[in-house]
Amino acid sequence: MKHIAKLIVRSYELDSYNHVNNAVYLQYLEYARMEYLKAIGFDYPGLFDAGYFLYVTHIDVRYKASARLNDELSIEVEPVKLGKVSGTFRQTIRNQRDELCAEAEVSWGCVDRTGRPSRMPEKFYVSGLEPETLNR
Repeated sequence: MKHIAKLIVRSYELDSYNHVNNAVYLQYLEYARMEYLKAIGFDYPGLFDAGYFLYVTHIDVRYKASARLNDELSIEVEPVKLGKVSGTFRQTIRNQRDELCAEAEVSWGCVDRTGRPSRMPEKFYVSGLEPETLNR
């Protein structure tokens, strides 16, 4: 399942070149991933309460075009891989002119409360985030 989150570029996200600072894109990507999890009904607070956590382990971002003040951005999230304790999302950020501003692959892992890699409990798998649908 793909999900698109939208937001408007705010003035405090700009750098001295008057475009979105590269580090801010990481926040946009995080926002969209959390919106994706909400959209598929993933119980993130329940996972946390059960003593499991999802950590980002690697991000590969390729910047393509500048996003500027008041641009409306569409951030697409698509899960592309799910293993026993980790997975990968593919994400794109486009402006209202449909220009590709950035694309990213974000890898994550599940850990238990001790910080050790751990399989996510099966009760947290939902449609759109289950191994059998992603690893075909």
